[in-house]
Amino acid sequence: MKLENNDNFVVTWNAEKYKNRIFRKALWNEKCREWISSQGNRLLTYFDIDAQGYRTAKDYTIIFDQEDKRVQ
Repeated sequence: MKLENNDNFVVTWNAEKYKNRIFRKALWNEKCREWISSQGNRLLTYFDIDAQGYRTAKDYTIIFDQEDKRVQ
């Protein structure tokens, strides 16, 4: 499923820096993007709802919020 403006979701990835799995509540908007790095990693820039700022996740998985009315 393609992300659209104002979609809420959870993004998760294995954070090398912290050596554990990270889960973040996220919002998709016009500044967000998905791309492949020059090293071949899948990257996602998203808006972190709790931190109120943009973050980038590497080799991530997107989990849609079950309360999202489009999913029900």
